[in-house]
Amino acid sequence: MNSHKTSFLPARVLGFGLTVFGLSLGTTLLGASPDLSKIPPASKKEGVTFAKDIQPIFEKSCFKCHGPEKQKSKLRLDSLAAALKGGENGPNVIPKDSAKSTLVHSVARLVEDDAMPPEGKGDPLTKEQVGLIRAWIDQGAK
Repeated sequence: MNSHKTSFLPARVLGFGLTVFGLSLGTTLLGASPDLSKIPPASKKEGVTFAKDIQPIFEKSCFKCHGPEKQKSKLRLDSLAAALKGGENGPNVIPKDSAKSTLVHSVARLVEDDAMPPEGKGDPLTKEQVGLIRAWIDQGAK
């Protein structure tokens, strides 16, 4: 028989506590949720595709840091497959839900520290360009 007793929390209680701690830490590190009411509305254009409509926007504004030559944060936006794969933080595009897609939050410049392109690295996307990206995502990111 063990002469000293050690008290342990059940695994499910400990796991819950770590999950709650992780969520609070993540919220603290990542900041508050972006104000989604500030996202420009999705374009009404039908049949938006990556190759025809979105890639030219990314080529002009994003390829310098997220193209074939360089991939900051391991994010590459020069092909549909790469754009859907995302970067080091996982997928940035949630097909059919542009409001939850962090790519949209970044290009709409909702979070100052995550604004894309960053201040001094290129012109911000127009409301029309952000709206077109939203329409592409909402239509299934094809």
